[in-house]
Amino acid sequence: MIEKFKSVSPVQRLYGPDDRIAVLLPLPLAGAYDYLVPSGMTVAAGSFVAVSFGRRELFGVVWGSGSGDVDAQKLKPILQVCPVPVLPSVSREFVDWVAAYTVHSAGAVLRMVMSAPDALKPPKPRVAYTSVPAPPEIRLTSARERVLEVLADGTPRSIAELVRDAGVGAPVVKGLLQAGAVQAVETVIEQPPGPDWQCPGPVLSREQSDAADYLRKAVTGGFGVAVLDGVPGSGKTEVYFEAIAETLKQGQQVLVLLPEIALGAQWLSRFQVRFGAPPAQWHSDLNRVQRRRTWRAVAEGRESVVVGARSALFLPFPNLGLIVVDEEHEMAFKQDDGVAYHARDMAVVRANLGAISIVLASATPSLETVANVRNRRYSRLKLPKRHGGATVPSIAIVDLRAAVSSRGSWLAPEMCDALTQTAAEGSQSLLFLNRRGYAPLTLCRACGHRLRCPSCTAWLVEHRLLSRLQCHHCGYSVPVPKACPECGAADSLAACGPGVERLAEEFEATFPELRYTLATSDTLTGPRAAAELVRRIEAHEVDVIIGTQIVAKGYHFPLLTLVGVVDADIGLAGGDLRAAERTYQLLYQVAGRAGREQRRGKVLVQTHIPDHPVIKALSGGDRNAFLAAEDEARREAGMPPFSRLVALIVSGSDESTVEASARKLARVAPAGDGIRVLGPAPAPMSFLRRRHRWRLLLKTPKNVNASALARKWLGSCRLVNSVRVQIDVDPYNFL
Repeated sequence: MIEKFKSVSPVQRLYGPDDRIAVLLPLPLAGAYDYLVPSGMTVAAGSFVAVSFGRRELFGVVWGSGSGDVDAQKLKPILQVCPVPVLPSVSREFVDWVAAYTVHSAGAVLRMVMSAPDALKPPKPRVAYTSVPAPPEIRLTSARERVLEVLADGTPRSIAELVRDAGVGAPVVKGLLQAGAVQAVETVIEQPPGPDWQCPGPVLSREQSDAADYLRKAVTGGFGVAVLDGVPGSGKTEVYFEAIAETLKQGQQVLVLLPEIALGAQWLSRFQVRFGAPPAQWHSDLNRVQRRRTWRAVAEGRESVVVGARSALFLPFPNLGLIVVDEEHEMAFKQDDGVAYHARDMAVVRANLGAISIVLASATPSLETVANVRNRRYSRLKLPKRHGGATVPSIAIVDLRAAVSSRGSWLAPEMCDALTQTAAEGSQSLLFLNRRGYAPLTLCRACGHRLRCPSCTAWLVEHRLLSRLQCHHCGYSVPVPKACPECGAADSLAACGPGVERLAEEFEATFPELRYTLATSDTLTGPRAAAELVRRIEAHEVDVIIGTQIVAKGYHFPLLTLVGVVDADIGLAGGDLRAAERTYQLLYQVAGRAGREQRRGKVLVQTHIPDHPVIKALSGGDRNAFLAAEDEARREAGMPPFSRLVALIVSGSDESTVEASARKLARVAPAGDGIRVLGPAPAPMSFLRRRHRWRLLLKTPKNVNASALARKWLGSCRLVNSVRVQIDVDPYNFL
C-alpha cells in the first residue's frame, strides 16, 4: 500500500522577536496562519503556542517560517509559548503526510495530535497534608487521633488518602487544618516505576525463539515491517513482548495498537506479569485528567510503553523505537468519520518516517499485508503451531438445511448436545452470534409496518434488556411502543431474526441449570467491565459465554473447549468486496478460542450455505488456499490490493441538492489510462443522521497517486456550502 514517503515538514529552527512564523491550528482550514514573535520571546519550530484567532484564543503549533503573504502591520503576535516539549519534527512530518494522503487539511490531522488540550497548560500543583511540628493545643477526638497517627510517618497525603487510611470523613481533616494541627503542602506526583525489560520472560518454543531473535535484531536495524503470522494460541504476544523488551533496553518508547480496548483486559495482565508494571493506556474511556497526564508524560518521554486504540498513533512520542499493531487485519483500525484513515497503514508510515521497526501481528493477515509480503516489502515470521502442546480444534459444519429444530429455535440439536456434553466435562462453551440486541427487525403483524430509524435508512434493533429500540448507525433510541405506530394495533409487534439477547433467552429456557453471561459492546462498556468478565470466566463462574465479535479474538480462556457459531452466514451477503475475507477472518478467530490449553477444542459452525468458499476453507483448515483464491478474484476484478480506490460521499439535508452536486462532480471526473469513476448513485445507506447521501468511487491503477488526483478533482468543482463531501482513501465501508 505504501510506496513512497516524503518529508514536507520544515526543518526545526529558532525564531526571535519580530520574526514572522506560521502557526498551524487544529481546525479543518486551508493551512497555517502567519503571526509575529513578540519582543522578549523566542520560539522553536514545533512549539505549542497560544494565539488570537478571531475572537477566540486557540492553541496551535509553530509550523515554520511565515508565508509573507500578509502585511506585517496586520499580523498579531503570539500570546504565549506553552510549557511543554516541542512537537517532534517526525510528528510534524507525519501530520503533513497523513493530510496529503487522506486528502484532508493538516489542521484536521493536527487536531488528533492535540486531543488533550489541557495538557498544554501548566499542571496544577497537588495539595497534600502533613502534621505540624509544634501543633497548638486542640481538642482531640478518636477520629482526629487516627488522622495524626497516619501522618506521624511524615509522608504527605491527600484528603482522599487520609479519609481512606484513617477511616474518617473529610470534615475531620478540614477541622484539623483550621485548628492549625495539620498544614497543606504542595507535592509533586511521583512517576511510578515503569516496565522493566530485565524481568524474565517465559520459556519460548524453538519457533517462538527464532521469531523473537529476528524481532530483537530488527529493533536496532532501522525501518522494517515484520508480519508475525501465527495460528491462534501460538504465542504471538509473548514473541513481540521480546521486541518490546529490546526496545526498552535501548531506552526508547513503544506503542502497541489494539483494535478494541475490551481486548486489553487480559493483555494488560499479561504485560504486567511480563514487565512488572502496567503500560500507559490511551483510549476514549479515559477521563480528562487521565488524558492530560498520559499525553504530557508521553510528550516528556516519561511513559515508555503505551497501549491504545488507533488514536494513540498520533501521540507526540519524542523517542519512539517500536510500533506493534496487534490483530492488524481488524476493521476497527479503520476510521470512517472525520479524517478517514487506516491506523495499520498509517502506523507503517509513522515507522518509516521515524526509521523504526514495526510488527504486524495476526492469525489471519489482510490481503493487503499478504500482498506486501509477496512483493517483499514486508518480512513474514510464521508460528504454525499452538504453544505448550495444545492442538488446533476440530471444526464440524452443521447444515441448517438438514438440521431438525423446533420452530423459533436457533440452536440445532447437534449444538444443544455439544453444550450439554461440554458442561458435563467441566469445560466452558462460547456461543457466537455477531448481532447485538434481541432482534434486528421489528414489524407489525397487522399491517406489515417495519420500525425504522427516522434519521437513517436503517431498521431499529430491539434491545429487550433495555426495553428500547435503537439505531446502531446514529444512536437514535426510543422505548418499545405498546402499539404499532402506523396502524395503532395493540400488541402486534413481532421480533424478526435473532440477536444475542434472543439467543440468550432460548439458551436460558433450554439449559436452566447452566450459568451464562452476555458479552457484547452493550455489556462490555469499558476496561473495567471487560476485566470483570475475564475474572468471572477464569474463575469458572460462567459455563457458557454468549457473545458477538468482541469476544472473537484476543482472549485466552483455559477451560473453553467448545465454540458454537450460531449463524456463520451473517456478513457473506451484499456487495462489499471484503465480505468474504472479513467473514473468514472473524470465524477463524472465534474458532481459535477453543481448546487453547490441554483440553481438546471443538468448533460447530451452523450455516445454510455449507458449500460457500468461506465455510469450506474454514472446515478444511486451508487458510492459504482461501487467501489465494480471494487474491486471484481481486486481481481479476482489478480491485485492491491490485488497484487504488477513493470514495467520495456527498451529503446534505436537501436530497435534490445532494443529487445535483454529485452529478456535477461526475461531469468533471478525472479520466485517463486505467482511471474509472463509478457513480454517482445513492449510497446503500442513503439517509444517515438526517443527511441524504450519494457516492462516487474513483478507481485507479496502483502507480497513480490517487490522493493527489482526488484533491485536484475536488478543487476543480465548486459546490454549494450546504453540501459536504467526505473523502475516504482506501475505503473499507461501502455504506
